[in-house]
Amino acid sequence: MTALAQGFSPTARWRRTTTGEYGSEYLGTFVLIMFGDGVVAMLVAALNQSGRAPARPLEATQAFAGAGDWLLIAWGWGMAVALAVYVAGGISGAHINPAVTLALAAWGKFEWRKVPGYMVAQLLGAFTAAALVYLIYKNSINSLEAVGNIDRGSEDSIPTYSIFATFPSPVFNNPWGPLLTEVVGTALLVGIVFALIDRFNQPPGSNMAPFVVGLVVFGIGMSFGANSGYAINPARDLGPRLWAWIQGWGDIAVPGDYGWVNSYMWVPIVGPLLGGLIGATIYQFFIGSSTEARAEAAEAPELGEVRPEAGGSPGPEAGRREGG
Repeated sequence: MTALAQGFSPTARWRRTTTGEYGSEYLGTFVLIMFGDGVVAMLVAALNQSGRAPARPLEATQAFAGAGDWLLIAWGWGMAVALAVYVAGGISGAHINPAVTLALAAWGKFEWRKVPGYMVAQLLGAFTAAALVYLIYKNSINSLEAVGNIDRGSEDSIPTYSIFATFPSPVFNNPWGPLLTEVVGTALLVGIVFALIDRFNQPPGSNMAPFVVGLVVFGIGMSFGANSGYAINPARDLGPRLWAWIQGWGDIAVPGDYGWVNSYMWVPIVGPLLGGLIGATIYQFFIGSSTEARAEAAEAPELGEVRPEAGGSPGPEAGRREGG
């Protein structure tokens, strides 16, 4: 019991190492998926099977319609991101997204040696959260499949699979349209994240940054979500996708065969990683480099000016040197 108590102690040695940061990323991503996949599970399976939504014959497997579906999902994911960043931000910076981690490292704002550990922690957090969401809503999913005569793993089971991971819109017959959407969506996300953490720009005060990031994700979902399901986060898609594969969704989950587009699972991995780098680069080119240059110019002493050393005013020796 003493050893257990020591593990929870704020002075435990592991908390001051990268292990503590990895734990923070794991928990932050876990929270993200619990609320994010949770809201989709509510919409797809739980509400309509609970008796808390209309269940007339044509609506037996439907909670809301069209825009109502999407509004609920977008708000749910936005809140999920905000809450996850509040949970993990003070320890690891709450990347909760390999695309963010990679972009920060590429621009020298994060140590490369931590990148693999962060990404593994994010993936594990997403995978285990998906498992818990499935456990909570397993009966609702089974009921929906029974009512709708859905054969898990067939194309008819894409709606229940979508609780966990993304798929392309049927308007596409190749992956390039969804890939472009993932690149653009993640570029917007990461570029704005760079703006929010730029202390020389206009970062939000009063600890509002996590809430603002959540609004950004809400905006991306509302503006660009339908083409690809807006994964905009490789861990958010891959971890739950692997869990769905284990639970019998088969080729729909891995490798992502939908009939109109096949072998899709690489898109929500490559697209966000590439988009994050592009978004960070665009922000740094147009804004970040300028704010940093202006900050350096403001901090530089004027010609002939002698500034006191950090930590206090100049001593008498400095005064004699300046006075002659």
